Amino acid sequence: MRIKKGERPVVFLPGAGLVGLDYYNLHERLETGSVIYDRAGTGWGAPATLPRSAADVVGELRSLLAAEGVAGPYVLAGHSLGAFYARRYAQLHPGEVAGLLLLDPGHEDIFDFMPEGAAELNERMKPDLAQLPELTGEQVAAARKGWGEALAPLPEDVREQLVDYHVTRWRVAVEETLNFESEVYGELRAGGPLPDVPLMVLTAKGRNPYWAQFMTEEQMKQAHDGIHAMHAAMVASVSRGEHRELDGASHQFMHLEHEDAVLAAIRDLVGALP
Repeated sequence: MRIKKGERPVVFLPGAGLVGLDYYNLHERLETGSVIYDRAGTGWGAPATLPRSAADVVGELRSLLAAEGVAGPYVLAGHSLGAFYARRYAQLHPGEVAGLLLLDPGHEDIFDFMPEGAAELNERMKPDLAQLPELTGEQVAAARKGWGEALAPLPEDVREQLVDYHVTRWRVAVEETLNFESEVYGELRAGGPLPDVPLMVLTAKGRNPYWAQFMTEEQMKQAHDGIHAMHAAMVASVSRGEHRELDGASHQFMHLEHEDAVLAAIRDLVGALP
């Protein structure tokens, strides 16, 4: 866990397969307090069997913050999978959350916003972890190059650590999401509404290359439209919500590709707090 002391601490909850250092660029530039950390079972965190329930992740984060003396209420910045955990934290401990920033979040009712047949297509898109072979030397080289380019905005020492991690621990991204439908979605549905705190949702509007392997152009357009509508609905569910779109941003690397826009959203959110 890396901590920058200050008021209104912003706590980053990484997306699936990502770790605290992936958000080093935001952590370093924020004027407020900031916390980046690795969930157990990921990065340099404690060993743990994946996947885990959202409540377990929330309990772990809450304990870590208390042990490090980071006092709330917090602004929780959850990216993708991390957005589920941020919302679950807000459900379980509403008095400890000052605001929420959700970076291209999923939602337990996502298929209500998707085109017909999306649920069946989702099943076909799921990788079978047991059947995924180890990477070949050529694939490792390609992965190192891709990660190096994606993480180019980070300092060299940080980037090198992350490239090594992501190339060797790539299965974590799949492992963390294995219980979406079976557990996490149900936790959020049963958890009740979010507390009445400022909420900012950022939508990545770039083309999804993974979807392109399974969807036609028309299906991808409908899916992107559905994600936009879902995010708009999430914002409309609270009294102090705002929805922003990042043109050309990818889902996984929006915080690196559009660093200034994400920082502006955080600053605006913090600035709106009472």
